[in-house]
Amino acid sequence: MTAAFKSLLVQAGPRALKHLREHGLRAQDVDIVPGAAGGPKGLGLARLDEHIFADWLPSGFASRTRPVDLIGSSIGAWRFAAVCRGRHPDETRATLRAFAAAYSQQQYPRKVDADFVTAYARDLIDNLFKGREAELLSHPHYRLNVLVVRGKGILRREARGRSHAGFMLAALANAVGRPQLRHFLDRTWFHAGTDDRGGGIGAQGGWDKFHTHHVALTPDNFGDALIASGSIPLVLRGVTGIAGAPSGTYWDGGIIDYHLHLPYPRTPGLVLYPHFTHRIVPGWLDKALPWRKASGAWLDNVILVSPSREYLDRLPLKKLPDRNDFKRFVDDYEGRLKYWRFAMDESERLAEEFRALCDSPELIGQIRAL
Repeated sequence: MTAAFKSLLVQAGPRALKHLREHGLRAQDVDIVPGAAGGPKGLGLARLDEHIFADWLPSGFASRTRPVDLIGSSIGAWRFAAVCRGRHPDETRATLRAFAAAYSQQQYPRKVDADFVTAYARDLIDNLFKGREAELLSHPHYRLNVLVVRGKGILRREARGRSHAGFMLAALANAVGRPQLRHFLDRTWFHAGTDDRGGGIGAQGGWDKFHTHHVALTPDNFGDALIASGSIPLVLRGVTGIAGAPSGTYWDGGIIDYHLHLPYPRTPGLVLYPHFTHRIVPGWLDKALPWRKASGAWLDNVILVSPSREYLDRLPLKKLPDRNDFKRFVDDYEGRLKYWRFAMDESERLAEEFRALCDSPELIGQIRAL
């Protein structure tokens, strides 16, 4: 019987596809792993994450001369912080499971405000990482990069009414053209280490219309940067006073870098992108604009791995967990938890097919062009 993908959809850019056909999928060839914003959707990759970061990528460490750059916004950054807390496979797997458990067990009353959600998120981050910041920022094999946005103009400071109006104007500007969003927000790239951040893609000047600030991640600013990266406007409070960063109010990195459409070919190696959907949407405000999807040369060396439609159809609601589930299960915490845990456990099927992909020329031959 011919091997075939059932749970995974695997797509690759031209350079990546050529490399895979000549050499197969090898851990030592991967320079960057991006992690998209998307809240609970990231939990749908739980077991795949465990295999990639605890087992597969470590198999190539001995052949590498530099760390693998993990570049994330929002839950992508949180997942990768958990990865960097582990020093050996069992510990990495355990920290990823601890993160997924803590994230899935969030519980809120019917009426909740931004102060409550922000305090809850800070407690979650502190419980996972407080006191371990220096250790995870000096991981010998993984380098953490966290993307955040900084408000400009009307969004420079948070105020009742002002922030609502500012983000409405930002959405209108973005609808006119993505570059117009730069009048309201800058990108801020927090990076572990002092050189070659983001595999070089974040260090070599500008690459789009957004001004990018580069700030070193330190134990002093780690918690604030991580919270800011997931601070959904009007759901969580913006973050101010981040040590070492320009003054201003910082928000969810996914507003600009939702699925991280970045100049990946600046790095010589491959980009392995475990993603929760088959397409790359540049910014959070582009979700409602179907014509806004990533394409072109920036995807040349990218391998995009995502759940197939067949896989999703086997889940209870035919989808991965998402933020709407907090409302869908507002009076049924145990029901939501059961659904999310099922989705996390089912992702073992994604991990199994990824293992097969690494060992099967037949499956390599079925990878689609991105």
